Amino acid sequence: MAFGKRYDYEDETFRELTKAIATISIELGAGHITSVFPLLRFVPVVNRPIIKALEASSKVKNVMREEISRHREHLDRENPRDFLDLCLLELEQQEKVEGLTEENVFHMAQDLFLGGTDTTANTLTWSLLYMTLNPDVQNKVHEELDAVVGESLPALSHRSQLPYVNACLLETMRIRTIVPLASHATTQEVKVQGYDIPKGTQVMMNMYSLHMDPAYWPDPDRFDPERFLDAEGNVIKKPESFMPFSGGRRVCLGEQLARMELFLFFSTLLQSFTFKTPVGAPPPNTDGIPGLTFMPHPFQLLAIER
Repeated sequence: MAFGKRYDYEDETFRELTKAIATISIELGAGHITSVFPLLRFVPVVNRPIIKALEASSKVKNVMREEISRHREHLDRENPRDFLDLCLLELEQQEKVEGLTEENVFHMAQDLFLGGTDTTANTLTWSLLYMTLNPDVQNKVHEELDAVVGESLPALSHRSQLPYVNACLLETMRIRTIVPLASHATTQEVKVQGYDIPKGTQVMMNMYSLHMDPAYWPDPDRFDPERFLDAEGNVIKKPESFMPFSGGRRVCLGEQLARMELFLFFSTLLQSFTFKTPVGAPPPNTDGIPGLTFMPHPFQLLAIER
């Protein structure tokens, strides 16, 4: 999407990128004393997680700069290939986005990787984990895919015809909220339910609490896609107490892209395979590992071709 190419699994740049993104997520998301006392970031040993995250961030930035230079060198103004090409054309023409700079383009491309890689990958991993723990749910997914898609590849045009598949993804995003806390800040003084919030105050939205509230989600620790289907079997469009992509004016910009990616990957994987826990392996742990994203503990998965 960003660079107009697909990396091979063994590609050194790809491996460095994924490793760096994982490092940033783990080191910055684990909670650190420097978040409370910023001056400690200059203290050796204490600042080690910050140093590791900065080193990993530098690797990502180097790849971004190299790609921007490569795209500018091979830019075909009549046939833009990808996101970076379109941004570079806009930098030249300034037709649609006033004040766009190369620095803006750099940060947007970086956000696509840092904001869109770990989140989507971990959501898919959680979805497969819950398929192995709930074979009855997985059977219903297989039945719906077989009836609607058949032997062809799932496409976005099938999405409206696969309510149960969509409900499984929504339930995955509910039961294991990938970004449990969304951070915002007030731009002016505001009153919320009788409380005065000063300008410049950091405000944390507790998405995990929203998604696990028994008042809205009875038996919240139970994986049940039926929560997201109405009496006619259609997907409930705007469920209460459900905000996996945050909300307001700063809602996740990649929401529509993420929903499309999750649907295509999940439906294609489930159309092709039956997922089980290997004989003798322990069942997957659903506790999760907190970080910038909420990721599952490593687990063993057996994919049986259908």
